[in-house]
Amino acid sequence: MTGSVAWGPPSGERADAVRNRRHLLATARRMLAEQGADRLTMDSLAEQAGLGKGTVFRRFGTRAGIFQALLDDDEHAFQAQVLSGPPPLGPGAVPLDRLIAYGRARAEFLVAHRDIARAALDGSKPIPIGSRTPMSRVHIRMLLGQLELAGADLDMLAVQLTGALDGPILLYLSSDELSDAVDEVGVRIGLAWQNLVERVCRP
Repeated sequence: MTGSVAWGPPSGERADAVRNRRHLLATARRMLAEQGADRLTMDSLAEQAGLGKGTVFRRFGTRAGIFQALLDDDEHAFQAQVLSGPPPLGPGAVPLDRLIAYGRARAEFLVAHRDIARAALDGSKPIPIGSRTPMSRVHIRMLLGQLELAGADLDMLAVQLTGALDGPILLYLSSDELSDAVDEVGVRIGLAWQNLVERVCRP
């Protein structure tokens, strides 16, 4: 994992801005739990948080930005597991086992965060997921570099595997599939990821 992937609020942020961010995210989580993602808007968040609309707009930019910030916040714990948790997800396992474990854990994370992740997609931007380098692509690229895949374009392979992992899970599964048997869906996606990786990463 490289140090170029940033998570959470920018360093050096003013104390009042940090407090506002925490308050807004806590309010957004409460609204999600009580009303669901569809009812969470810039205006409703400002009203519920007791802050001006301008404060919410400066913090998040768009409605999708609210959900991107919520995802970033939850990514901290997930990233910690990848960077320093027990193997095979964390360091200490062989690269292929780590790659498989990462995809299975990531699938479970995304399915659990399905409503937030879908709402975080911003079609108004050239890259809907935002401008930051996705954690998945950085981590997958690192693990591919540790495997013996002579002649493979590892950069593009990392892009394609990231797309297979982070995109179709949320964009191509129906709402029924993601609501009726969430635990089963997460397991099936994880097994499919393992099958894909084991075939792609044969020396």
